[in-house]
Amino acid sequence: MPYPIFELPDDAPIQLEQLGTKTKFWYYGPRGQKMLFKEGRPGTGENWAEKVCCEICKLLALPHADYELAVWKGRSGVVTPSFVPDGGRLVLGNELLARIVGQYDQSARFHARQHTVRIVLKVVSDPRIAFPHSWQSPDAISDAAGVFAGYLLLDALVSNQDRHHENWGLIFVPGQEEVFFAPTFDHASSLGRNETDETRAERLTTKDKGRSVEAYVERARSAFFATPASVKPLKTLDAFREAAKIRPAAADYWRERLAAIDPIQYSDILDEVPDTEISEPARDFACRMLEINAKRLLDLKA
Repeated sequence: MPYPIFELPDDAPIQLEQLGTKTKFWYYGPRGQKMLFKEGRPGTGENWAEKVCCEICKLLALPHADYELAVWKGRSGVVTPSFVPDGGRLVLGNELLARIVGQYDQSARFHARQHTVRIVLKVVSDPRIAFPHSWQSPDAISDAAGVFAGYLLLDALVSNQDRHHENWGLIFVPGQEEVFFAPTFDHASSLGRNETDETRAERLTTKDKGRSVEAYVERARSAFFATPASVKPLKTLDAFREAAKIRPAAADYWRERLAAIDPIQYSDILDEVPDTEISEPARDFACRMLEINAKRLLDLKA
C-alpha cells in the first residue's frame, strides 16, 4: 500500500512558523496534537525525500521526527507532530554554540567554520543532557554524543548535506532539571532529490566513472568543518568518521544496525511512495545511492 497523503482543511493553520525558508504552519491534528505542515518546493522532491528518510530512521532505530505526506490547498508538503512538550523550547545548535564559542557566527548556516564535529560532540556529551524523550537507549550508547554519531551515519547513508547548526538541538522544559537531546529532523536535502530524471538515468547507466552514482555520492558534503581553519566542509562520510574516532563504540553500534538492513528494504520503502510524488528514475537513483553509501560506511576504516 502506498504511503497515504493527508489532506488538511483550508482553515487548518493556527500559527505560522518563522524558522527556515519554506512555508510552514502549526495546526491541531485529529487527536488534538500540535502538528507542523511544511510545504515542499514544487519539483524538488523534498517531500518524498523527507518521508523516505523518516522510514530509514525507523530501520536504524534512530530517534527521529515522524513525517507523513500531506497536501493543503493544493500545495504538497509533509506533516510532523511536535516533539517539543507543551511549554518546552527547542534550542538550536547555533544558539548553543554561540554561548560557548567566541565570535561564533549564528547566521552562517553552511559557512560556520567553528561548526566542527568535535565541538558539537563536546557540547552534547554534557551528562546533564538526557536522551531524546521516550527513546530507549541501547547499552552501546552512553550519551547524546553517541546518538549524534547515529545522526551522522544517517547523513552519510542518505547523502544529507543539510545538517547545519539549525538542524540539531536540545529541548528545555521549564521545571525539569533534565535537558533532552532533540530527535533528528529535517532531511529533505537527501537522496539526490533535486536531480533531473535525465541526469539520474545517465548516471545509472554511464560507463564514465566520473559520472557514475559512485562518483556522485563521494562528493556529498556535510555542514561540518574539520577545524575552524578549514576551507571546505567535511564530506558526509568523513563527518561520520570524525564522530567514530570520538565515540567508537557508538559508531560500531550504528554500523551494526546498518549491516542488519537488507537492501531490499530500501527499495520497499521507495516503492511505497505514491507515483504522484516520485518518478521511477528517482526511485532507482535513490535506491542505488543507499546501496553504495551503506557499503561505503560498512567498509569504512578509521
